[in-house]
This record gives sequence, structure tokens and C-alpha cells, in this order.
Amino acid sequence: MSSTATLGYAIAKKAISERFDPEKRSIYTLAIQIGITDMQLCVVNRQTGRCLSIEDFRFENVRTINNRLEVVKQIFERHPHLARQDWGTVKLSVKTHKYALVPASVFLSEHTSDYLSLNAEVNTRIEETHYYRHISCNAIHLFAADKKLVETVRAYFPKKHIELVSQACALIEGTLQYDDHSVEKSMFCLVDKGILHVLVSQNQKLIFYNQFAVRKPEDYLKYIMLVMQETKLNPKNSNVVMWGGLNADSGVINTLKKYIRNISLGTKPKFLRFEGELDRLPDHKYFDAYSIFLCE
Repeated sequence: MSSTATLGYAIAKKAISERFDPEKRSIYTLAIQIGITDMQLCVVNRQTGRCLSIEDFRFENVRTINNRLEVVKQIFERHPHLARQDWGTVKLSVKTHKYALVPASVFLSEHTSDYLSLNAEVNTRIEETHYYRHISCNAIHLFAADKKLVETVRAYFPKKHIELVSQACALIEGTLQYDDHSVEKSMFCLVDKGILHVLVSQNQKLIFYNQFAVRKPEDYLKYIMLVMQETKLNPKNSNVVMWGGLNADSGVINTLKKYIRNISLGTKPKFLRFEGELDRLPDHKYFDAYSIFLCE
């Protein structure tokens, strides 16, 4: 591929409800999720809890951080609704592998960078540390975000307070409200472009969260079994729920089924309502994007 290839993006998925009304943006929440190579938009009517749209963009020919910013700007400037100022609330979620969870009881906001530096190397020249308070599990989630990316998005909404979270923050909130919980300890996984997110919870309490880089199919089994061993889950009877970039007949699922009896693809969250084209989207896709709505 030529180094002069044109920067841009492709629309991987676009589903918009007939109920979406541009005149009612003031009662809508706009959730934006941005990764290294992709970006999702999700709109929810806060009054009814209806999901009104999901849009999935894949970046093309992006090689640098500045390339990514250019493509994000393209999407904002070409989209008919994205940069409007009359959204009720706007939330930005960033995908990052630089994170730490700290008990709320020992957290001091003036030491956010110190906590995160114990778990990840933060480049303070281009990154800044943020935190999100998980009320449900009494923990503080620290994460690094690219300064220019956050500034770019905020510049499109000069009069709005932008709620900033990470993909993991949203995933934890969504999982803890996922109503397939039972009194049994369960595992929940999200597969997203070479990253495996693994959560373990019981009675809507977080027991474990981590993410792993997976390079080959057998890595999924290795990391899931390691977490099962650490959290004392039994492959013969513990439930494992999978969301994200895989299908029921994928090689990964078929391999996992050989060792884990109760494994299944996750469903759409019950904390949102889906209709029409949105209801027909695969149930196990976009759980992280939907869950941004929960982050306050």
C-alpha cells in the first residue's frame, strides 16, 4: 500500500430508529467511543430508555495519532447530527490499555497519576490521566487518554460538559447491570480487535477485571482458564458470556466449548429498549457502546 494512500473511514454498520427525531436532541444522550482504528456512536432517548441509533466507523490508512485525529474530524464534519450543540448529554469513551482500579476508600484525587503509574507507563507529553468512580463496586477507575483526541472532541461541544470514561468503565457498568446475573459467580468477556476483556462478578459485585492482548486463537483459552483458576470458577459448571467480535460458530467459541460447558454469546442489555433495525442487530455486538449510557 502506498504511503500516500488517502486517509478516511468506512461505515461498518449503521442502524437508525424511525423514532429518531432531530428536534428532540435535547432529551437524547450521545455516546461516542473512539479506539485506535475505529469509532462508534450510540444515541439513547433518556426519557424512554430507547436506543435510537448505532453507527460503527472503521478508520482506513491510519498510521499515526495525528492521522486518527484527521479521520475523527472528517467524521464529525461530514455527519449530519454529530457536531450539533443541542444534545442533552454527550459522553466520550476512549479505548485504552492503560488503566488501574483503586478502592474508593484509599483514593486521593491529587495522586491520580501516581496510582496509574504503578500499572502503566503514561507519556505525560501526549497523555493525561482521568478517573471514573464506580459507585456500584466502590472503586475508582483510572485511565490514560490522548490529550489531543479529548481536546478535539471537546472543541466540537464548547458549551457542553463532556463525561469522559474508558471502554472498560462502560463495560464494567454494563456488566454489573446485566440482568442475566444469578447468585453464582460468572465470567463475562468482550472480544475487541485483538483485546480480550475479562470480568468476573457475583450478585452484581465486581470480583475481577483485566484485559489481555490475544495474538492467536489459543490465547483466548489460555487467558480465560487462567482467570477461572484465579477466581475459583469451575469450567464444568460456571457460566461464561461472550460479547464482541466473534460469532457462535467461530473457531474461538468452538475451541472454548471443548473445555467450558456453559459458554454462550451475550444478549443486548435490558437497561435499553431496542426496536426495528436496531433490534435486528446481532445481540452480542456493541455491548460496550450501549453501556456508555450508564456512566454518570
